[in-house]
Amino acid sequence: MISIQLPDGSKREFPGPVTVAEVAQSIGTGLAKAALAGRIGQGTSARVVDTSFLIDRDAPLAIITDKDPAGLEVIRHSTAHLLAYAVKELFPEVQVTIGPVIENGFFYDFSYKRPFTPEDLVVIEAKMTELAKKDEKVERRVLPRDEAVEYFKGLGEAYKAEIIASIPANEDVSLYREGKFEDLCRGPHVPSTGKLKHFKLMKVAGAYWRGDHRNEMLQRIYGTAWATKEELQQYLTMLEEAEKRDHRKLGRELDLFHIDEHAPGVVFWHPKGWAVWQQVEQYMRSIYRDNGYQEVKGPQLLEQSLWEKTGHWGKYRENMFTTESEKRDYALKPMNCPGHILIFKQGIKSYRDLPLRYGEFGQCHRNEPTGGLHGIMRVRGFTQDDGHVFCTEDQILNECAAFTTLLQKVYKDFGFTNIIYKVATRPDARIGTDESWDRAEHALLESLRRSGCEFEIAVGEGAFYGPKVEYTLKDALGREWQCGTIQVDPNMPERLDAEFVGEDGGRHRPIMLHRAIVGSLERFIGILIEQHAGALPAWLAPTQVVVLNITEAQAEYAREVVKSLQKQGLRVESDLRNEKINYKIREHSMQKVPFLLVVGDKEKANGAVAVRARGNQDLGVMPLADFQSKIASDIAQKV
Repeated sequence: MISIQLPDGSKREFPGPVTVAEVAQSIGTGLAKAALAGRIGQGTSARVVDTSFLIDRDAPLAIITDKDPAGLEVIRHSTAHLLAYAVKELFPEVQVTIGPVIENGFFYDFSYKRPFTPEDLVVIEAKMTELAKKDEKVERRVLPRDEAVEYFKGLGEAYKAEIIASIPANEDVSLYREGKFEDLCRGPHVPSTGKLKHFKLMKVAGAYWRGDHRNEMLQRIYGTAWATKEELQQYLTMLEEAEKRDHRKLGRELDLFHIDEHAPGVVFWHPKGWAVWQQVEQYMRSIYRDNGYQEVKGPQLLEQSLWEKTGHWGKYRENMFTTESEKRDYALKPMNCPGHILIFKQGIKSYRDLPLRYGEFGQCHRNEPTGGLHGIMRVRGFTQDDGHVFCTEDQILNECAAFTTLLQKVYKDFGFTNIIYKVATRPDARIGTDESWDRAEHALLESLRRSGCEFEIAVGEGAFYGPKVEYTLKDALGREWQCGTIQVDPNMPERLDAEFVGEDGGRHRPIMLHRAIVGSLERFIGILIEQHAGALPAWLAPTQVVVLNITEAQAEYAREVVKSLQKQGLRVESDLRNEKINYKIREHSMQKVPFLLVVGDKEKANGAVAVRARGNQDLGVMPLADFQSKIASDIAQKV
């Protein structure tokens, strides 16, 4: 007998081996129709399998439907194959390569003699719908590697044959067939193409074969797939709104920054954009100052031997910009941590000095591939609000709890209140004793409990040297941005021989806490722009107030208003052009200025201003002093 344990704790017994589909059918016809796959096992050992998978021993089993996150991944994976099937039907001479699931969708790379056009995508999507309606069964078979290589060579699929040839010779490979199309894949897949109903092709982009710029440029077709029509429509609506909020588009329209071909992946900040940068940096500097951090500054270039000691030269060199001088090799720093340890090592440190907190707005450079660059969100040169805390094991808990509280305040001030907390625990390959990992993980978990945070645990996703907490923001569109982190690291102080004198008079290694709140300032400003759709709150806005005169008769009074506001420390401009007032109001409204002050003869005579707030709000006429009090209050409260 085969005993199957279900998620609700109940068991079902079968006289012999049984498929996932048969188990689902035994539970109910509705579940059998909804079944997309099965999850066998529990915890980290669980695996997702096809509904045709044959269970030949006692096992826990969960039936996966489209309501399960794993079910959505199966749908997307299967839709990628449906895309390749449709392309081969329409363009038989195309060669297929790979088609993985990605966030919110999938892609498939093709080799073809001409570029695919938007019109092609419409035709391909229609063919996908046609094939899905056939509800063809998806079947799996296994071949020895060499036989699979010859099979795909016979089909003229050189790329697929090359992929399979890179698999160890003693391994079998699995293929999935639907109708006339068969593809290499580990699976699992939906039981039949009729399960694929709610999808859309999004765009075509270039992609090098195997990610190597020396190889052929392939064509990558992106798509999205969802469990329901409503979810698909919500996603497409979100994309439309995201396009309006795109920081690259708004960066041009609001004259904030640009990226130039002469410096790919590095930002040219314009005066208005640099004003935003300065507000973020100065705010974070005040956070450092008020919470016990000492600001430091390390050099950009560090010699090869240091990077060898930290392990970066061996494992990360291809992502580092290097140079040579007087027969010595150097690298632009990709991170600030080693520099902070070198500062810590200057002079003897005592246990009385700990915890010692360093903060730096450290500029880093990483040699990101061109295809991965994205506006100011993904760049090669960036500045981090980087901080490192040197402490003892006993101090980790308090430092992490204080950091979480501080991070919550910062995010709230920037307009983010929805935070996801994740603790990444010990991986299989790690250094250190189990006891030290126990203490570090306990400190991180307890620090979040103290802060009243609900969190998830990412088992095995910690660094090889220690666990970490990741803090992820949810923005106005529900998108997630992982920005903040705190990591426990006993390894780098060991590698670079950092130590302090303990209470016992002996030499001890400090624990190093790597922590960042906003992370890359460039990326965070991009997130802010998209979060607020360019309409940054008054305390962050590059121009906080514009003063507009109605006629030349109020020009001098307008200048006086500007001077008064500037003395208050506000970022103010005037528009004294001989243009109609409605034209000037409309123009500056499009620049998303928080406040427009209109002055005519009555305002001039009474020392007042007519206030228009962003969003076409008419706040009426008020004494200039009252407006100054209002904007000062808005800025202080981070409204």
